[in-house]
Amino acid sequence: MTNATSHPEHTDLSNAAWFKASASSGSGGCIEVAFPDNDRVTIRDNDDPNNPPFVVTRHVFNCWVDGAKNGEFDAPA
Repeated sequence: MTNATSHPEHTDLSNAAWFKASASSGSGGCIEVAFPDNDRVTIRDNDDPNNPPFVVTRHVFNCWVDGAKNGEFDAPA
């Protein structure tokens, strides 16, 4: 998932503070995000928190958020 020269393969998430959208209202079906350090963002499905999270750089995450805000990832009608 990450380049071993710039990022460790394993990220310690034991103290991660996970955030999810308020739209989920505790009923599941939401993506959770944590920021374990200044350069990485971890993403997981809150319906399956034991599944390993997806780890990306903050730059990649910010690009995705920008695209989502602009409707670039809206599902086809």
